[in-house]
Amino acid sequence: MANPKITFIGAGSSVFMKNIVGDILQRKALSGAEVRLMDINPTRLEESAVIAGKLVKTLGVKATVKTYSNQREALDGTNFVVVCFQIGGYEPSTVIDFDVPKKYNLRQTIADTLGVGGIMRGLRTVPHLWSICEDMLEVAPDAIMLQYVNPMAINTWAIAEKYPSIKQVGLCHSVQGTAMELAIDLGIPYEEIRYRSAGINHMAFYLKFEHRQADGSYKDLYPELFRAYREGRAPKPTWNPRCPNKVRYEMMTRLGYFVTESSEHFAEYTPYFIKEGREDLIKKFGIPLDEYPKRCVEQIAKWKKTSEDYKKADRIEVKQSKEYASSIVNSVWTGEPSVIYGNLRNNGVITNLPNNAAVEVPCLVDDNGLQPTYIGDLPPQLTALIRTNINVQELTVAALMTENREHIYHAAMMDPHTAAELDLDQIWNLVDDLLEAHGGMLPDWTHGPRKQRVA
Repeated sequence: MANPKITFIGAGSSVFMKNIVGDILQRKALSGAEVRLMDINPTRLEESAVIAGKLVKTLGVKATVKTYSNQREALDGTNFVVVCFQIGGYEPSTVIDFDVPKKYNLRQTIADTLGVGGIMRGLRTVPHLWSICEDMLEVAPDAIMLQYVNPMAINTWAIAEKYPSIKQVGLCHSVQGTAMELAIDLGIPYEEIRYRSAGINHMAFYLKFEHRQADGSYKDLYPELFRAYREGRAPKPTWNPRCPNKVRYEMMTRLGYFVTESSEHFAEYTPYFIKEGREDLIKKFGIPLDEYPKRCVEQIAKWKKTSEDYKKADRIEVKQSKEYASSIVNSVWTGEPSVIYGNLRNNGVITNLPNNAAVEVPCLVDDNGLQPTYIGDLPPQLTALIRTNINVQELTVAALMTENREHIYHAAMMDPHTAAELDLDQIWNLVDDLLEAHGGMLPDWTHGPRKQRVA
């Protein structure tokens, strides 16, 4: 059987690249893959190539590793495209996304998916994703894009809107990652849990969360989740002591369902938890303000040490990660079926959400590609909350598609957290400040004089 060609755009994200390449090369049918690494940073690209080469050596497989600085060359004839870049990086862009809103007393936790931070990241990121799509149409029209970049929903929506023929899926590990966390909270092996989730990226909900019994039947675990939270047995401590994960359990008691993305994310997708003058809420729910910049600083410091260790090591330990990429590649390449959670254009899969929205649902994967499964209507309280996030995504995509700067302000207006904290003049001025601060990181059409409102 022929070996797949797998291109990584943003391969300088070395830790992520290592996990995905390690997953892929541990699969027999993929062990001879041609791994193409592309990045604009030559130092990071070289580091990633060294790591990938040592993974090949450690596993004793016949895979080959090639490096590219030219995107189109890296894509030419490829079968799969893994996108994992961050436009603007921690500095300057993430710092801007946090520091400028602070001047308006608008505080954030992660700022990569929704809110003014997510809007700005979308404006920075989508044009570069579109450039990949343009190259794919020219030199790899049948390739599948596995897109790991935030803001996931905005990105997936914008690709489907402008390049509907591109085969793509947005991938996140929040569904399976949260299921693993809940299994720990309940003291149940993850392998014994069955779940079904649906919604949008970072705001999908477990419609079913069950435990397989000895007789083959399944027990609903929601009563136990409610009981564990009420009795103080859940949530248990997480990997990050700054993030106690209380927000999601509290929202479960209000909505009846558990959301798939972390409490630190979810706190800024709603107007309920981060409020000026309400430090009691910050303390009660353990809201980790400025969490993402802290993680960035820690990860940069950790990578300096890790990269040196990898350079010195002859072999690199390989463990299976919880990412879906290798499963998708294996299923498409071999026809062996699998089920993953992916982000795609809705097209009626969730019947009470807009058809053009990007939704996150279970998908069957085989040699026919990715096939989303039908969900039907979500409970009305869930769709009501999800739509508040879709409003922001839709207007950000509209701004990108029409190059209409006014829609950027409209998107910020509709953001639940921003609107709960700032008045209209503050929102308009904040957007102006963010556009100016990002400068050339944003498309040209985002700059220039703002239209005057008619009194």
